[in-house]
Amino acid sequence: MNLHDLGVVPGSKRAAKRLGQGIGSGTGKTSGKGHKGHKSRTGGGVRPGFEGGQMPLARRVPKRGFNNARFAKEYQVVNVEFLSSRFEGGEISVKELYEARLVRSLAQPVKLLAKGEVDKAFVVKVNAVSQSARQKIEAAGGKVEVI
Repeated sequence: MNLHDLGVVPGSKRAAKRLGQGIGSGTGKTSGKGHKGHKSRTGGGVRPGFEGGQMPLARRVPKRGFNNARFAKEYQVVNVEFLSSRFEGGEISVKELYEARLVRSLAQPVKLLAKGEVDKAFVVKVNAVSQSARQKIEAAGGKVEVI
């Protein structure tokens, strides 16, 4: 099969409903909106979350206490198992991790976690590191610098 063999699946494309095209069309005159009422008007309809005048759920539910979601630091996570498989040792910074596609962004902080084993000596420069990841790297003869 090649790209030129591909085609539209029968029934997946349907012509747009042509509204207001006369009595015989089935959607003439009122264009399928019925007679009068809010939803028949231009711009009619209600905003998301509107419950017909009833107190909306978002306002009925109590909101108390502190939530850390606004202040939490979100780290990009890298496990030590990927260091052994992608690098031959030496110094590894966030830039090298980005080039090896282990992190998605240079803007977000990176945290090193301990899943896997390390068999080479690395000097790793990251924003945060777990205690067990630090122990594994130092046991293999490397060191971790928090930037």
